[in-house]
Amino acid sequence: MLIYNTLTKRKEEFIPINPPKVTMYMCGPTVYDYFHIGNARSFIMADIVRRYLQFKGFQVKLVINITDVDDKIIKKSNDEKKPAEEIAGFYSQAFFEDLERLKVKPADFYPKATLHLAEMIEVIKELESKGIAYNIDGNVFYDVSKFDTYGKLSGKNLDELEAGARVDVNEKKKNPLDFSLWKRAKEGEMCWDSPWGIGRPGWHIECSAMSTKHLGRSIDIHAGGNDLIFPHHENEIAQSEAAFEQKFVRYWMHFGFLNIQNEKMSKSLGNFFTARDVQQKYSAEAIRLFFAQTNYGGPLNFSDELLGAAQKGTEKIINFAERLEEEITKESSGNFYPNFDVKKFFGEFEKVMDDDFNTPQAVALIFDFIRSANKIISENDNIQKEFYLELKSFLKKTAEDILGIVHLDELKKPPMFFLENDLINLLINIRENLKKEKNYTMADLIRNKLHEMGIILQDSKTGTTFKRK
Repeated sequence: MLIYNTLTKRKEEFIPINPPKVTMYMCGPTVYDYFHIGNARSFIMADIVRRYLQFKGFQVKLVINITDVDDKIIKKSNDEKKPAEEIAGFYSQAFFEDLERLKVKPADFYPKATLHLAEMIEVIKELESKGIAYNIDGNVFYDVSKFDTYGKLSGKNLDELEAGARVDVNEKKKNPLDFSLWKRAKEGEMCWDSPWGIGRPGWHIECSAMSTKHLGRSIDIHAGGNDLIFPHHENEIAQSEAAFEQKFVRYWMHFGFLNIQNEKMSKSLGNFFTARDVQQKYSAEAIRLFFAQTNYGGPLNFSDELLGAAQKGTEKIINFAERLEEEITKESSGNFYPNFDVKKFFGEFEKVMDDDFNTPQAVALIFDFIRSANKIISENDNIQKEFYLELKSFLKKTAEDILGIVHLDELKKPPMFFLENDLINLLINIRENLKKEKNYTMADLIRNKLHEMGIILQDSKTGTTFKRK
C-alpha cells in the first residue's frame, strides 16, 4: 500500500509505527464562520482515507482539532460585539452539523485549543530551555535559525526566505521569519496567564501540543490542505522535533485546492460558497462523488456543471441499487448463477485504492461494474437471489462503506428535502430568465412569495443561492 509523502516528494510504502494501530491528525477549522466547500474537500477526502485504512484492517485513531482562539475569532467578536467564546461555540457546533450532513464519520477526538493551554505552555518552556525560543516583552518567538532542517517539508530555502521576508518594525525579532509561540495580550482579547505574562498561544503551537497530547510525540499521518504546508506544517515540524528530539510525522498528506475559474477558493478572496450553500442544491453523496472523481492532491474546479454530473452519477448508482433490492426482496428465486467475476472487480478496486488512494479509478471501476452487471441482468432470466446479494455486497463495501457515495439503507426514504430544493432551484432559474427578459414584476413576485414561505434568495455576481429562515 503506497502513500504520497509530501516530506519526501514520492510515494512510499505505508508502514505504521505500531501496526495495526494508525495515528492520524487532521488540521481542523478556525471556528469564526461556516466552512466553505473547499474546506469540505479536505474533510471528505480525509474521511475516505480513514475509511479505507479501516477496511484494510488498521485501527485508526483520528484527531481533528478545533482552533477556538485566533485573530479571526477576535475580529468577529469585536465586529458582532459578542464574546469570543460565544462566536467559537456557535461555529464549532455548525462545523459538527456540516460534517454530519456530508456523511463524514466523527473523529475520535476534537480537542479545543483553549482546553490545552497547559500542554502548549510546556512545549514552549521546553523550547525556551533549549535556547530555541526567546521572550521579548511577553511575546515568545521561535528562532528558526536554530533548526537546521527548517524548510524540509515545503522545500523552501531558509536563505531565500530571509531575503524575501519583510521585517515587521513593531516586533523586535531576531529574524523576520521567527514565528510566534506566545502573544502578549492586547486590550479586550481572549487571554490566559503564563510564565511570560498574560497572553494567548500562537496558531502553530496549538497543533503540536494537541497532536502530542492525544496521539504521542510521533504520529503516522498528518493531513491538511495544501495551503497549510507553509508556514503552518513547516512550523509544526520545527517546534515538535526541536522540543522532543524525534521524528514528528511519518507521512504528510495534503489535499489540493478547490478553484473557481482556476483561482483558489478562499474566504479572503471572497470567491467561496459555504458547504451549507452547496448542500441546498446537491446531496452529500453527489458532493463526495464530485471530490472522489479527482486525485486528492490535485486542483479541482468547482462548477454547477460538474456537480450536476456527479448528482446524475449518484442517481445511476441508486437506480442500480434499487434494481438489486427489488430482485432480492422477491419471494421466489431463480436457479441460474451468471458467469460474472465480482471478486475480480473487487480486487481491481483494492489495487487502485492501494496506490495512494486512487479514488478516480475506483469510481470509474464502480461504474464499469454497474454497466457490466446491468448487461448480465438484462440478458438473463431466472437469476439466483444469491447473485444479486453478491452484487449488493460489492456496492456496499466500495461505494458505501469506503467512498460514502451511496447509502443503501436510505434508498426507501422519500427524498422530500431534495425534491423541495429542486423545486426552489427551478423557481430561481425561472426568475433568472424573467430578469433577462426584463420582466422584473414577475421576478420580484417569485422572490417575495418564496420569502413569505421562509426562503430567502441571495443574489451575487456568481449566481443566486437560497437559505431558510
